[in-house]
Amino acid sequence: MSTVATDIQGAVADAAAHLYVWALKDIPQDLRDALAAARDRETSVPGKRVLEIIHRNIEVAERENNLVCQDTGIAVYTCRVGEHFPLHPANIYKALRDGTERATIEHPLRSNAVHTITRQNTGANIGYRLPIVHWEFISDWDGLDVKCVPKGSGSENMSFLKMCVPADGVNGIKRFVLESIVGAGGKPCPPGIVGIGIGGSADYALYLAKEAITRPVGTRNPDPVVAQLEEELYGLLNETGIGPMGLGGDVTVLQCHIEHADTHMTLNPVAVNYQCWAARRASVHIAADGGATFDRDF
Repeated sequence: MSTVATDIQGAVADAAAHLYVWALKDIPQDLRDALAAARDRETSVPGKRVLEIIHRNIEVAERENNLVCQDTGIAVYTCRVGEHFPLHPANIYKALRDGTERATIEHPLRSNAVHTITRQNTGANIGYRLPIVHWEFISDWDGLDVKCVPKGSGSENMSFLKMCVPADGVNGIKRFVLESIVGAGGKPCPPGIVGIGIGGSADYALYLAKEAITRPVGTRNPDPVVAQLEEELYGLLNETGIGPMGLGGDVTVLQCHIEHADTHMTLNPVAVNYQCWAARRASVHIAADGGATFDRDF
């Protein structure tokens, strides 16, 4: 049993090393399509020039097999673990950590991880409680799905939370989101994806906002009420005129996605997580025998 676990642990580490670099080099097709559509509909001269530069940036990265952005971020993983997957979550975490370190050294990638007080570098994009891993456990399944979303500081710095008053209703949510995006201006490298988390508790709303940015661009929440709010906010945010890189224009955001959870009757937490134009994400499915299949989403 220990031999099998070791082999599986190595397979997870190998997959994580590939996943981190792949996410940083090759942005998803749905995002490419959204950026192309944004370039076509932008009427501002500075905004159109920015979108042309972004388009060339993607082409150069692909042609030279290089990164789309110098800020390689910190690795954030979401794991869906089957109850019969033959590796304990503690060892899955070790494998993800090893894979992140290997990717940083072997590529090499910029090491961004520092102690939060001393600011001393803590290693090859690893450190205390780094990388960050979120968990979901699936009954009656023997697989493992891992999604990697590298998160750079330019966009991550533009994260906001408000414990809204329930009596403010939907208008209160809209007002907070608009204030957040207008205040962010060009700092998160727009046009990007605005992820919004509503409900649950304060910490869970922030998690939901992060989940929202990882959806394929333009997908809608299955709850029709939430989907309508996504559409309304998408329109309102693009009416702000902030434009690409904050230089003014028609396209401020590529899309607005919302994830939600039921909450307490006196609570209405709302979180905003702004993802930059690169919106990097990649996923892998690992079978019980260690075989890996890479894809954009699971």
